[in-house]
Amino acid sequence: MNLDLISNIDLVIMAVYLIGMIFYGLYHSKRQNSEEYFLAGRSMTWPIVGISLFAANISSTTLIGLAGDAYSTGISVYNYEWMAAVILVFFSIFFLPFYLRSGVFTMPEFLERRYDRRSRYYFSFITLIGNVLIETAAGLYAGSLILKLVFPHISMTVIILVLAFAAAAYTIPGGLSSVVHTEVIQAILLLIGSLILTYMTYQAVGGWENVMAVTPADMVSLIRPMDDPSVPWTGLLFGVPLLGFYFWANNQFMVQRVLTAKDLNHGRWGALFAGLLKLPVLFFMVLPGTMARVIFPDLENPDTVFPTLVFELLPAGLIGLLMAGLLAAMSSSISATLNSASTLITMDFVKNLKPGLSSKQLVRVGQFATVILVLLAAAWTPQIEKFDSLFKYLQMVVGLIAPPVVVVFIWGMFWKKGNANGAFYSLITGFVIAAILIVIKVSMPDLGISQWHFLHTAPLLFLICSVIYVFVSLRGPMPSDAQIADYTWKNSIYTDETAAISSLPWYKNYRILSVFLLIITFVIVWIFR
Repeated sequence: MNLDLISNIDLVIMAVYLIGMIFYGLYHSKRQNSEEYFLAGRSMTWPIVGISLFAANISSTTLIGLAGDAYSTGISVYNYEWMAAVILVFFSIFFLPFYLRSGVFTMPEFLERRYDRRSRYYFSFITLIGNVLIETAAGLYAGSLILKLVFPHISMTVIILVLAFAAAAYTIPGGLSSVVHTEVIQAILLLIGSLILTYMTYQAVGGWENVMAVTPADMVSLIRPMDDPSVPWTGLLFGVPLLGFYFWANNQFMVQRVLTAKDLNHGRWGALFAGLLKLPVLFFMVLPGTMARVIFPDLENPDTVFPTLVFELLPAGLIGLLMAGLLAAMSSSISATLNSASTLITMDFVKNLKPGLSSKQLVRVGQFATVILVLLAAAWTPQIEKFDSLFKYLQMVVGLIAPPVVVVFIWGMFWKKGNANGAFYSLITGFVIAAILIVIKVSMPDLGISQWHFLHTAPLLFLICSVIYVFVSLRGPMPSDAQIADYTWKNSIYTDETAAISSLPWYKNYRILSVFLLIITFVIVWIFR
């Protein structure tokens, strides 16, 4: 990798980006009360909601990982991307109306209203740990790896602290409004940079026929056999939707962006727009990794594909733009997780322990919590180097944590008899089984159960937790009338909504837009099946 191509203009672009994002974020800060600070005053329009969802999802680890997986295993990693569009349609139809009408700040808060406080605290704690020790720290680590290539003489600790400061500089004082507005700029920058890199890569390989000449046919296929180590078709059918539902419909740092919408229509349009933005990811984030096999056939570490393409193919100036894009992806992810984690601490724990705090005092608590969280994440980040299996097992861990959470949300929404005991014991059972499986996988990797693909383990765990949920619920009391009336689905919701949207033009009817999105998704999957 020729790092001599890093010119002064590239460094200037990167510095201007960091400073500009901080000031832009502070300009759009909202912190007069807790609703403004944690949910941007619930005033966001659909383009901002959609772009913010997309930007928060495409982190630096995702950007590097997509190209790396496409280089080593082919385009099957795109299955996680197109499935997001399908999940967001389901989310917009069934779950989003309940989230917005309830006026909740957090997903655990929604669980308390449907069940009880035990489920709320469990989910809040699990989400908090995941946000700080996995997502924020992983984003810092990936960003520091890239910048370490540019500044090899600066210690990684210093780089991590600078990155953490840059992300926290507008997140702490400005709240979610600052985060969301900066994400719009970051997403645009990321899209432009990725499109330029894709074009330059395509030019360098000399045409798609040259790619196919060195690439096995199955590597450009989305539907893989059952024994495929990447995404087997059975895992695609039963496992990927579970992980997708957890990520897009239950994960606080993603759903929080939709909760900022000014009304239900803008929330739905924004979610569907995010689903639409996920579809072109195949062309400008996944396929460049596959095309790189022509130019760099012998890379030892697939995760270096993206920076290698940047440094080798782009001229001065554009390198700075792409590096700024990586910083954009990283800071979007970090600021998203920091803000959602501080929201969880403030609204799920502090507000319940000290109910007398004013709205402004809650904002102060949230700001203080963000400072502590970013310091914890920055302190943990260097430790990731010592755990070379962390990223390897990251998806597996999520695949084991997600199923019990998805169980209590889906059953709770569509089954009126599901009660608090069923939810709590299902969550605890799922957590114990997941912990045992993780220990077995790490300590005894050659054992038969350790060889199971995590996309096969996830649906099995979902089934076990569902049985526990139903069995315990049937042996206990019915939920209260309010819990059933306000937080479970009924056909009248659909019929009442039909009348309400009948007067809207077709391009504002989320049902028609959902059908269009599903058709586009199906066409892409069919072409690359």
